[in-house]
Amino acid sequence: MSKQPASLRFSSAFLGVCLLASPAIAQTYNNPQTQQVASAAPTGRYGGGFFEFVMSGGRAATYNQPAPAYYASATPAEPQRTMDPMFMRQEVAYAGSERSGTIVIDTAHRFLFLVEKDGKALRYGVGVGREGFAWSGTERISRKAEWPDWTPPVEMLKRRPDLPMHMAGGIGNPLGARALYLGGSLYRIHGTNEPYSIGTSVSSGCIRMMNDDVIDLYGRVGIGTKVIVM
Repeated sequence: MSKQPASLRFSSAFLGVCLLASPAIAQTYNNPQTQQVASAAPTGRYGGGFFEFVMSGGRAATYNQPAPAYYASATPAEPQRTMDPMFMRQEVAYAGSERSGTIVIDTAHRFLFLVEKDGKALRYGVGVGREGFAWSGTERISRKAEWPDWTPPVEMLKRRPDLPMHMAGGIGNPLGARALYLGGSLYRIHGTNEPYSIGTSVSSGCIRMMNDDVIDLYGRVGIGTKVIVM
């Protein structure tokens, strides 16, 4: 029997390696979840890829693993605006003459007080009307609504024609989670999807509260509750 030349024996062995290795490589590289990751992997001593696999004897098992720098280009999250802690809900002493259950809104200091018994009150931080939209007076809660719809008044639409004619209630609604309507006026005590506005003069006359706070207040007061805006 004649012996095969050395070059032919090497070619046959090399081809055997190809046939054994190729399916495994193709199965991994063609996976959509690993294609982008593979392109970011280190190249190794032999330049990476299939040649790296053959010459390293299959030891280049990290070829399809993500390189640490692959995710480093992610854009950092935008810093979130926060509310001053002084506007968090808390029980405080109250020296006023209003009866228990009355709501008193101090627009100058951006606080809403729900008067309690024994010289106490629950104090909430609020956002109030900006310059030209501030008001004062006494009203009573005429209606309550959970996740209210919002229909901007005609006057507001004239100032802001970009606003929608109507917006269904929900997370993105400017009235937030609850609304307490004040008499027959256009004003409300309501939640907000802009919690960082609490403690500022920003609204068109309505009183804004944190959603958690307006939900809390909503459960404590009823129709007919007296509201004093100072």
